Amino acid sequence: MEELFVSKVRVKILQLFLTSKDDLMHVRDMVRRVDEEINAVRRELARMEKFGMVSSEWRANRRYYKFRKDYRFYPELLAFVIKSTGLGGGIIKNKASLGKIKYAIMAVRFAQNSDSGPEDVDLLVVGQIVLPSLQSLVADEQSKREKEINYSYMDEAEFNFRVKRRDPFILGILTQPRIMLIGDETQLMDNVIV
Repeated sequence: MEELFVSKVRVKILQLFLTSKDDLMHVRDMVRRVDEEINAVRRELARMEKFGMVSSEWRANRRYYKFRKDYRFYPELLAFVIKSTGLGGGIIKNKASLGKIKYAIMAVRFAQNSDSGPEDVDLLVVGQIVLPSLQSLVADEQSKREKEINYSYMDEAEFNFRVKRRDPFILGILTQPRIMLIGDETQLMDNVIV
């Protein structure tokens, strides 16, 4: 665990790597985006490279860094970052004002800023939802990402009905890699299997 959370600079760098669409980043660009001293950023990048979190390569006399998706804690780090920043963090932070949410599920593809198709669902929220509050959070994230977010919401009764009927829409969401923002994944999957 010492290799993960030792400084605020590392936390900022992790957030940058795991929420950015850019695969490769130059140190100076990273310094500007995390608003920290260049030597602190370089020091953290060297430590992260030593632990196998990032890799670097030289291009035209410039060193670029990339977060390694094969890093052993990548899925967990991605979930940590998504649950504390952006749309995922907003949903968790504003859970009380969003109504009574049973499940909030985000597609890993969306969390990684990968392109989604027209049929893909980026976010599913199940429960008694205060729709204007959810729409406001989604609209804020859409303006930041400058692209439309495909999201769906439904009450628990409709969700359970669609699960029992083996609805392809719901099964498609539940069979893709996902991050549980709110709710118990074991309980969710027990309902699906039954």
